[in-house]
Amino acid sequence: MDINDPLTAGIGDLADIEDPEIPEILPAMAVRDIVVFNYMIIPLFVGRPASVEAVQEAMTNDKLIMLVTQQDSSIDEPTPEEVYRVGMVCMIMRTLKLPDGRLKVLVQAIQKARIEAFTQEEPFLKAEIELLPDSLDVKMTVEIDALMRNVREQTEKILSLKGVMSSELLAILSGIDEPGRLADLVVSNLRLKVQESQSVLETLDPVDRLHKVLEFLNKELEVSTMQAKIQSEAKEEMGRTQREYYLREQIHALKKELGDFDEKSQEIEELQARFKKARMPSAVKKEGLKQLKRLEMMHPDASEATTIRTYLDWMLDVPWRKSTKDRLDLKIAQQVLDEDHYGLDKIKERILEYLAVRKLNKSTKGPILCFVGPPGVGKTSLGQSIARAMGRKFIRFSLGGMRDEAEIRGHRRTYIGAMPGRIIQGLKTVGSNNPIFMLDEIDKVGADYRGDPSSALLEVLDPEQNFEFSDHYLNLPCDLSKVMFITTANMSDTIPGPLLDRMEVINLSGYTLEEKLEIAKRYLLPRQIKENGIKTTHIKIDDETISRVISHYTREAGLRNLERELGKVCRKVARRVAEGGKGPYSISLRTLAKYLGPPKILPEGADVIDEPGLATGLAWTEVGGEILYIEVSLLKGKGGLTLTGQLGDVMKESAQAALTVCRSWLPKLKLADDFFEEHDIHIHVPAGAIPKDGPSAGITMATALYSAISGKKVRKNLAMTGEITLRGRVLPIGGLREKALAALRANITTILIPAENKKDLVEIPEDLRKQITFIPVKKIGQVFNKAFD
Repeated sequence: MDINDPLTAGIGDLADIEDPEIPEILPAMAVRDIVVFNYMIIPLFVGRPASVEAVQEAMTNDKLIMLVTQQDSSIDEPTPEEVYRVGMVCMIMRTLKLPDGRLKVLVQAIQKARIEAFTQEEPFLKAEIELLPDSLDVKMTVEIDALMRNVREQTEKILSLKGVMSSELLAILSGIDEPGRLADLVVSNLRLKVQESQSVLETLDPVDRLHKVLEFLNKELEVSTMQAKIQSEAKEEMGRTQREYYLREQIHALKKELGDFDEKSQEIEELQARFKKARMPSAVKKEGLKQLKRLEMMHPDASEATTIRTYLDWMLDVPWRKSTKDRLDLKIAQQVLDEDHYGLDKIKERILEYLAVRKLNKSTKGPILCFVGPPGVGKTSLGQSIARAMGRKFIRFSLGGMRDEAEIRGHRRTYIGAMPGRIIQGLKTVGSNNPIFMLDEIDKVGADYRGDPSSALLEVLDPEQNFEFSDHYLNLPCDLSKVMFITTANMSDTIPGPLLDRMEVINLSGYTLEEKLEIAKRYLLPRQIKENGIKTTHIKIDDETISRVISHYTREAGLRNLERELGKVCRKVARRVAEGGKGPYSISLRTLAKYLGPPKILPEGADVIDEPGLATGLAWTEVGGEILYIEVSLLKGKGGLTLTGQLGDVMKESAQAALTVCRSWLPKLKLADDFFEEHDIHIHVPAGAIPKDGPSAGITMATALYSAISGKKVRKNLAMTGEITLRGRVLPIGGLREKALAALRANITTILIPAENKKDLVEIPEDLRKQITFIPVKKIGQVFNKAFD
């Protein structure tokens, strides 16, 4: 029962106002989480547009409004079917417009009514109502008098248990001699559910209504009695705890006098022995002994004693000078790396270089590498292989979505539940100060009011600073220079510049079909056979079939989908074996569809470019290279240019530049000077639902435009990439290896590249260079000469 405000306000609630003449049709407003009863004066905050208009309509007329309660409080815009029909006609006494546009309205309920029908639903509700006046000629009998007395007594008991009983409240309750009015006053102050309050409101007979209120009062009295009992027991428990504390202190004092065993003394001695044996810097040991002395002076039950005890445990658990011995045999390291990964020669070479330097110079600092590449190319597993090759411990955690700087630096000890950051936690977990520490998804670090984790990483990933990294919790310098940090990212563009500058970036572009085939045979298929509980004797699959899985069931730079498809094949074989089959089951090109269904991807080849106005470009994405088809159509018109396919601003500007270049070629094409003024040009880049942007589609758009204008077809098996200037110069691009892999997947054998990218061809595997002819171009004229037969 709510006894703080409403009952004391009840004096005002019971104040009679002059009964106005109530019309049959009134504006209606739905309220939530409250049922209004007769004579109540309540403030309402009105924010819904329909409710605001209903209040304004009422204020312009007779200030009367029909308030009904909505059945589901979670609905923002209730319909007439979603509100109760019985409510209260209320007089609006005062309104105040708040700065946020809402209204604060003070209303007094004057008459119960039922909605017969809604005459208007937009822009606010209007309802035809039937008044439901309380019967004022209730014959007072002994039973009714006893009922009213019971209600008053139960209310007084509840108020007494709450500790807010006063003579003024007694006077209010005693001064009401109408059953209905007493029922409405008491029920409006009970904490009832909306359905229960509405059931009381809809009970028209005053005596029946009072009976219902008495039932709810009895329930509330039971709850209040139990609440008072719980509070009393809690006070007794608190007193008992204090007595036990004093008794324990006396027992401790007696044991000390008798020379008996003291747990605290033994704990202090154990900590002192651990500090004596611990290999830690002198500054750390000095701070630890200082905190240990503080702990010795404190009472064991003091709140700060637990904090210091935890701090000392962390200080002793950090491997300050505990290292694992590096395996510096380069041949064994090479063998381990080759066992775990196929290809990736550049990364393997970098690791072997570090081991060679480490073998010659023991004090060299650990490198900080950043593997950048599409998902599924083996960035994380490569870190595990490096740790195995070097004989070091390995630990990783993901930075993706991290927004709290304390995740890196730790919390200060002033906070409850404070603990070190993830770096110190990782060192404690592996128990050495020179592990391989992999920080995944460094390109997806966030930032908010709690700090910027990428700024904290500046100290961690800087060899010139991390030899005295300071964690907020320990507040002591910790040497991270022996840790080999490896970070991973899908793209380097979103990594902050200062952070990227501290790392040695190594790109993992993706795999060719031949590389994927070898990886599938060596690693993926054996792993899936083992995980699905079958043996190599149960399944036979040849290279041609695996190649078909790669080309027709996956399209990715990495290997995750390929492993899923091979796993699907192994699961179907496992089911046959579990059903009693012995195998071996042969998966061939003819039977592959039975295991994987129809091909998911039909490689688009040169047949797409079969008419003028079409050209093939190459694009770079986070998940590798992609083929980009440019379509151009010429229509009779007035020189308009239409660009479709969700193109970004950069690609739109490339299209404008390509159009300008093509206009300059009009004399060579022997076309009329007003050719472009008499034709509309439509450039489209499928697929239209995928956003596209980037600075490498300029020469492709120019070639497609030139093809459409001249009526010449672009050569088949030809793709191109490069930006264009207004003077027709071809500018360099990035991601050449990824684009070349995408071209190879589409059976394209010739690629036009900017002449300045010729230096990047050394990064492309030799077998890929043998399959694709790269033609460097400087000017758009060279592009046109090579693009058309």
